[in-house]
Amino acid sequence: MTNTLATQPLRARIDAALAGRTELNREFFAGEAERVARCCHAMAERFGRGGRLLAIGTGGSTGSDAAHIAVEFVHPVIVGKRALPALVVPDEARLSLIAAPEDIVVGFGPESGPALAAARGRGCLTLAFGADAEWSFSPPGDDEFIRQELAETLYHVLWELVHVFFEHRGLLAGRDAGPVHDTGASSFLYPFLGERERDLDGVLADVRESVLMKAAEVGELREQTLTENGVELGATAVALRELLDGGGKVLAFGNGGSATDAADLVADLVEPPQPSWRPRAAMDLSSEPAILTAIANDVGVENIFARQVIAHGVAGDAAVAISTSGNSVNLIAALIEARRRGLLTVALVGYDGGRIAAEGLADRVVVTRSQHIPRIQEAQASAYHVLRELIEAA
Repeated sequence: MTNTLATQPLRARIDAALAGRTELNREFFAGEAERVARCCHAMAERFGRGGRLLAIGTGGSTGSDAAHIAVEFVHPVIVGKRALPALVVPDEARLSLIAAPEDIVVGFGPESGPALAAARGRGCLTLAFGADAEWSFSPPGDDEFIRQELAETLYHVLWELVHVFFEHRGLLAGRDAGPVHDTGASSFLYPFLGERERDLDGVLADVRESVLMKAAEVGELREQTLTENGVELGATAVALRELLDGGGKVLAFGNGGSATDAADLVADLVEPPQPSWRPRAAMDLSSEPAILTAIANDVGVENIFARQVIAHGVAGDAAVAISTSGNSVNLIAALIEARRRGLLTVALVGYDGGRIAAEGLADRVVVTRSQHIPRIQEAQASAYHVLRELIEAA
């Protein structure tokens, strides 16, 4: 195998990947910040009237995005935020059975178009990435990976900032303003939460500025992730290319939003977005609820991935763990089991790398240095997308 990464400097590839992302990130959110703020308010109105978020993705990367937005709303990771109802709906037929007029329907990809049209006819608020809707967002550029990264940042921002309006009682129709708003543990993130219970324009302006701040934050974190880990990404790509060319496979796994990122990585390997790229063998160990719940119920949640590594992993395969903390016991158990069986072990981790980095529990570790979980996941998406590109260049 010819390693073209040696003849075409890795740094130049990383710089090019970063430059394209930086410019499109700035352009997209500068142009959409006002609409994003108003969309958050519209969503909060629906949640305030008892609506739910129904996410439509037909599979592959659109399916992983649908699952990702749903888990963020149901299981908020910001202290003090309430859970908001959300679930994934696989198709128009299922949507027609459960959608109610106050619901919010979010579609990913053009295939969601018919379901979105039907939902709008039922009175639902509709949002779309890559299809027509009341609130349609189209990330710019020709690179499918970058467009998906921008969409992920946007739906994270929608989830984060919808709470600003939901917690300002006086800004939602049919709700009385609270005499005092307690910002609680969120005050350091959103200092304006306690202000202007009836000043919608003022809060919209604050939220618009927060959108721009979050976009800038992920831009900086993406730069840190790709530049500090450039050599590690290149070495990982070479190792993965060698084992994949030799008949090996990738076993990817994570918890919560990281589980959806593992699903996205597997989709990118199995169904590459570029026609010149070879499909690669990969399995998503987070995807089967019957297997996960059986193992969790019978032998403990810490074993849900290790047991699957035992079942599917052989020497010459790779185990890829995705985690925001680097401390999840079920990921650690799976990496230990994978190493015991002769698999290449790879980890994408946030914070300071956690136990996985500190204890050297993976052969290759990519660290995204932040404590803000949405931004970590967005930068990790850039890392595994660039890794996927580098595999084909290795």
